Amino acid sequence: MPFVHTANLRTFYRLEGDGGQPVVMFAHSLGVDHGQWDPQVPDLLPHFQVLRYDIRGHGASDVTPGDYTMELLARDALALADALDIREFAFCGLSLGGMIGQWLGANAADRVTHLALANTSPRFADPIPMDQRRLTVIREGMGAVADAVMGRFFTPETLASGLPAVAIIRHKLLATDPVGYAGCCAAVRDMDQTGLLRGIRAPTLVIGGDRDRSTPWVGNGEVLAASIPGAKTVRLLSAHLSNVECPREFSAALLGFLAET
Repeated sequence: MPFVHTANLRTFYRLEGDGGQPVVMFAHSLGVDHGQWDPQVPDLLPHFQVLRYDIRGHGASDVTPGDYTMELLARDALALADALDIREFAFCGLSLGGMIGQWLGANAADRVTHLALANTSPRFADPIPMDQRRLTVIREGMGAVADAVMGRFFTPETLASGLPAVAIIRHKLLATDPVGYAGCCAAVRDMDQTGLLRGIRAPTLVIGGDRDRSTPWVGNGEVLAASIPGAKTVRLLSAHLSNVECPREFSAALLGFLAET
């Protein structure tokens, strides 16, 4: 299995595609792993190298104790790119992954060529629900939050559809280590990146889901779109995991953005 060891952290990754092509790095949502991006890989491989990885505390990457920060998670992504000798990359992140992308876009401008921020936010006005979720998983495990989280990941119609992707995502959620999940919850709880957004200079695409209850467009995506200079926007008829619920539309939006810019 492909791992890199950096600063006392072992990170699992997958790098696929022709080595002569530019790299797109993907970062997943809270509570899943790099497999969230399976629907996009076949669409991008003809044109890009695709780098996916498991965020600290998730999947096959190491779980470290304590509260994480968004800077810590973003520096993990940079350390992975350094270890793979990747100087520049486009970055696509959804939810937690998009929060990491905001930090990178503002603080690693010489590394990020393009930025796609999906179903994400620079700041949650009320940090209490995220902290309550953190405490719940520590005390009771992932099963205690699974139904509520799945109800935000997908629309009721998708949940009832019997699609294999839904069962796979639920399995990944339940398999996530509560310690790692809680550490990332703390990073989201404490995050306020609104002051960073004006400093993002990479071409940026903001993707929102019109049925997203976790990061609704109002107060989240619209803030990113209004604050990041020149940002483009796409709205999909999806809940939170828009790349899974609307895979072809998501890939088309991402590829169109990367080709145009």
